[in-house]
Formats: sequence, structure tokens, C-alpha cells
Amino acid sequence: MKRRTFLRNAGVAAGMVATAPLFASFSNKENDYQLMDLHVHLTSQFPIEQVMKLAEERNVKFGIVEHPAEWAIKNDDDLKKYIDKLRKYPVYVGMQPMITGWDKNFSPEMLAQLDYILMDPQTIPLGDGQYQRIWQLETYVEDTDAFMVKYMEHCLNILNREPINIFGWPLFLPVCIARDYYTLWTKERMQQILSAAKARNIAIEINDMAHTPHEEFILMAKKQGLKFAFGSDARTPNAGRLSYCKAVALKCNLKAEDFYIPGKKS
Repeated sequence: MKRRTFLRNAGVAAGMVATAPLFASFSNKENDYQLMDLHVHLTSQFPIEQVMKLAEERNVKFGIVEHPAEWAIKNDDDLKKYIDKLRKYPVYVGMQPMITGWDKNFSPEMLAQLDYILMDPQTIPLGDGQYQRIWQLETYVEDTDAFMVKYMEHCLNILNREPINIFGWPLFLPVCIARDYYTLWTKERMQQILSAAKARNIAIEINDMAHTPHEEFILMAKKQGLKFAFGSDARTPNAGRLSYCKAVALKCNLKAEDFYIPGKKS
């Protein structure tokens, strides 16, 4: 199963536990911030030309990301081609690594040409060269407490060590334990994540696909001065819709100064 595919039918997995009231109260009133979707993937069925059309129709600024991997961007040459291709268009150019240590295949000079790097903690190393991919429907958690210890360690490892600008899919849980979202995400755990993000000035993604994080976490982050970024993780014309993002931002009274803006390198 491809990354994210399951969420077409399982969007309730992590963040939709209690978000229905958000949509009931959301209005289309104008906000003071530029709407940006910084988590969009291109495919042969969803090319950059279609993204540009949506940008105009929906008045959204897009950020395009690709995975550094053997089947995508492997080295500096691949990265340069990717950046050069997208610089022809009015989009932000980003990258979305999936595993820690990914940057060893790239020079600092080439990575500096990116506008931003977004990373989520959904590919958890098991210590034997294997990974637990927690977005997959078949993910099974035998011991929830042990899982949360390992998951938190992985989240903090990313926030403390990886060269990133945005922490993606925050607080997402595997489907099999998502019902315990509000129990497992204690204030102490949430604060550990926020403190680590604050220490390195890493923005927090509000993810439209997973409907995470929830209002309490966003308000905690806002109070501590962290920035936010909207992300759809879309590979389809759903890009830029951002219904959950806009609704929870309205509820949390997010303003222009609360949002992360990638730094253009050219």
C-alpha cells in the first residue's frame, strides 16, 4: 500500500476523533494570512500545471515536496534537476524525508537551495534495519505504552537532530490505537514535542488529511510562540482545500504572524 493511500477511507484514524464541531462552526470569512499548502506531491496524474491552475482558482500558494529516496531523489544531481524544474513556477520548493540520516546523501550547498524541509515521524526505526510504517492500516501495536515510548523517542530525535523546518503529521496515531488519542497525548508528551520544536525554531504542520493536531496542542504551541504551516499531503485536486486547517485556525484565532513562511533562495 502506498504512503497515505489508506486515508482515503480511514481519515478518522487520528485527528477526526472530535473535530466535527470545527466544521459546524467554520465560516468563510476572510483571514489576514496568505493561504498556503506546503505539503503537496506531484504525480503523472497531478502535474505542476494542474497545481498552478488550482493555485489561481483557490488563491493558494503551494509548496511542492518530494521524498529523498532511491525511487525519487537520490543525490545532488537529482536534487538539482528537481529544484531547477520547479523554479520555473511560482511555488515553494521543499523536500520530505522519511527516515533519519537521509541528508548524508546530499551536500549542504544543495540542501541550502531548498526553500524548506518537512519531515514527519511516521516511519519508525526498529533497530534492525526494519521500519514500522504507522500510516498503514495493518499497523499493529501490541503494547501501547512501549509504542509511545519508542514513538516519542523518534519524534524527539527528528526534532533535535534532523535538518528540518516543519514537523509534519504531529500527534498522528496508528488506526489501531487512535481511539485513545486524548489519553495517550498527555500534556507532558505534547510539551516535550513543543519544547524540542521551539529550541530549533521548527514550525508545526496542521495536517488536513489526518486532522492533526487538535485545538489544545495548537493553542499550547501558539502560546509558546511556535509557527504553523498548513499541509494537505495531497497528490490530487484536493490540494489547497484545507478545510480542517482553516477551521481549526479560525477556532484558535491564528493570524498572519503565526504562520511559517519558507525562505526563497532565488
